[in-house]
Amino acid sequence: MQLNTLHPAPGSKTKSKRLGRGIGSGKGKTCGRGHKGQRARAGGYHKVGFEGGQMPLQRRIPKSGFRSRQSLHRDEVYLSDLGRVESDVIDLAALIAAGLVRRDTKDIKIIGSGEIGRAVTIRGIAVTAGARKAIEAAKGKIEG
Repeated sequence: MQLNTLHPAPGSKTKSKRLGRGIGSGKGKTCGRGHKGQRARAGGYHKVGFEGGQMPLQRRIPKSGFRSRQSLHRDEVYLSDLGRVESDVIDLAALIAAGLVRRDTKDIKIIGSGEIGRAVTIRGIAVTAGARKAIEAAKGKIEG
């Protein structure tokens, strides 16, 4: 195969139909636009989603769903999940290594749901009041 022998596949390049060239062409007179009406006029068509004055679909359907850009990097960890972390010092890196939070997480809060059976040190992570009581009751510490 040479560059000078390349050509498009048969049937892939068809000639466009010439409009308004007499009755015998099949597209004469009205040129396939029909008689009168908005679509028959020059420049006479409407915007995408326009339904002739009827309330458009995108405005009839109720609004739903929104995810804040801030919440994309925020996560919560339950107190009962801390048992899956092997180290005694629990910080952001330890939770990511244990697979409890996504890698792009920046803010974490420990929620007091469940129990913790061992003493751990929480470093650089926000903690709810209930979780704080449970960690301190298990002889754990919360730093920074």
